[in-house]
Amino acid sequence: MLMVSRLKDLTIITNRLRHYFRNMDAKELQPPSSVRGMQELQREQFRKSVQVPRLQVPESQVQRVMPLVKKFLLKMEHLHLVKAVDKSREILLHPTPVKNWESLPTEELQRQEVTVENFSFAELELSYENWSANEILKSVLPTEEEGLTSYSRIGHIAHLNLRDHLLPYKQLIGQVLRDKLPNCRTVVNKASTIDNTYRNFQLELICGDAEYQVETKENGVPFEFDFSKVYWNPRLSTEHERIVKMLKSDDVLYDVFAGVGPFSVPAAKKRCHVLANDLNPESFRWLQHNAKRNKCLPNIQMFNKDGRQFIVEELREDLLKRLRTTDTTTYAIHITMNLPAMAVEFLDAFRGLYRAEDLAQLPENVCYPTVHVYSFAKGENTKELVRQLVESNLGASLDDSLLQGINFVRNVAPNKDMYRVSFKLSLKLLTTLKEVEITRKRYAEEELEVATKVKCV
Repeated sequence: MLMVSRLKDLTIITNRLRHYFRNMDAKELQPPSSVRGMQELQREQFRKSVQVPRLQVPESQVQRVMPLVKKFLLKMEHLHLVKAVDKSREILLHPTPVKNWESLPTEELQRQEVTVENFSFAELELSYENWSANEILKSVLPTEEEGLTSYSRIGHIAHLNLRDHLLPYKQLIGQVLRDKLPNCRTVVNKASTIDNTYRNFQLELICGDAEYQVETKENGVPFEFDFSKVYWNPRLSTEHERIVKMLKSDDVLYDVFAGVGPFSVPAAKKRCHVLANDLNPESFRWLQHNAKRNKCLPNIQMFNKDGRQFIVEELREDLLKRLRTTDTTTYAIHITMNLPAMAVEFLDAFRGLYRAEDLAQLPENVCYPTVHVYSFAKGENTKELVRQLVESNLGASLDDSLLQGINFVRNVAPNKDMYRVSFKLSLKLLTTLKEVEITRKRYAEEELEVATKVKCV
């Protein structure tokens, strides 16, 4: 059923796009040229009168005629394709494919007693309501610059990331999106880069209500949160789904940077054993709320700690207990680290997480966790760059026995990509410190020894 639904959605989108390009390619169907450069939305300025072809047929014949002219129909927002005129029906046709009577399937129409006398051109009044948001913005924004290429939709909020040349038009863009997008009440712009401790967007309200608590669904799972205080990116929904699909009931997930739960909550709903952590108190609060809302509290433990502290405390203790007491060949253990701007900096926490004697009595066929770490890479060969970045921070090369894959997630900006690097932890990684850590530890021990001698003197 899900596949059928998606195919229907794709068909609807394809049809809309086809008619959108046909309409915007027809000069007579474009908004008036006078609206170009408008910065304050004036809806009445979009009114225009155009001549379009039509068929006027008796009401009794409409059902037989419509299939014959289906591909010639004029489809625009809030436009009735068929309307009553006296005792007959007027069918509006698109002016691009229909230039005259001969443009239509005349033989088939004549069999239905529709002739050239039924064909004519009629005056049609168009207004702001007849164009989509894309059509309106394309007609207003400068042609020499890139237009509004995308935006995110989170519940009732439309979230923009406007380039500098579009900032003078931000109020108009916000009003158009609020007018045109179903159930949109709030339009915000990303005000700055994500450089704060809790990694949430700094938002600028450009249109609508300052209401940031949203309800949304991702892959069928409902979530609720305050968008102004947590991080949420709907463009990652496919990636969240990929990871959750890897998991089976009774698998284990350690989610180091859990946010409001896009990995953790669906995993817990699948009856996985989940330990989820986030430093942001607001994310932690909504993580708890979403786990409760989705009735998966028995399968999830939640923590409000720094990622490194979570790894060396909760993850270390829980993983050690599992490695010692359970048959790890019967289930899989995964660690997600989705904080792409800095997650790789936490990889060294796995080095020397245990002493050699802690893992000395484990079975030879023990299955160690798979780490899924996300990172940005900027440059020409981003896939190789991200591998080097992971290996450098991990302090070890990822050979074929450890590396599970380097997967492209999405393009973030020109020459800047987001990847997921998946690799297996090993006994050697978990029990061996990096060289820099060995030096730091030795230096700390020497300092302690000197301080002790001074104290004794």
